[in-house]
Amino acid sequence: MCCEPESHHGGWHWGHHHGGFCACGGPFRFGPRFWTKDEKIAWLEQYLEGLREEAQAVEERIAKLKGEE
Repeated sequence: MCCEPESHHGGWHWGHHHGGFCACGGPFRFGPRFWTKDEKIAWLEQYLEGLREEAQAVEERIAKLKGEE
């Protein structure tokens, strides 16, 4: 398998169905490519930011629903 196992958590990110740094379907990748430490850190930081944004949206939705009662 050419992708990092952790890249599949959460579905898709970075415009690629599961991470964007491997050869599993990206248009410009020709063969397996392993992530560098810096790439892993950058991906995790972006993933964490996305999770924070999702959590904020959920909190806002909950607050809106509570206000409609």
